[in-house]
Amino acid sequence: MTAETEEDAFEAIRAHPGGVLQSELWKELGVDSRKCSRLVKKLLDDDRVERIEYRKEGIKSYLLRAVKQPAEPNLLLAGSELIPCVACELECMVDECPLLMDWMYQLAIEEFNEEA
Repeated sequence: MTAETEEDAFEAIRAHPGGVLQSELWKELGVDSRKCSRLVKKLLDDDRVERIEYRKEGIKSYLLRAVKQPAEPNLLLAGSELIPCVACELECMVDECPLLMDWMYQLAIEEFNEEA
């Protein structure tokens, strides 16, 4: 894989939930360490990744982890109805939750009305 954009680098970092060493990332991306540093700097400036100093056997590198992004507001709404799971404290099965089923039903009705 050859990374051309910071989006490529971000996806590669996200593929490692526990983080990836920057010294390994540039090899994985198929770019030189300088290009990798520029890509990582853009991601850091945009607050999309965090960088933690990492030392092993006296060699310094950085552990990179994707920063969890906030959910898209549109994915939490059905029209003006907020998904009930956001503030729900119930321990339920998704396919058996009456609150979630009502919310999805409302979403389907609104989508059907928009198409009509």
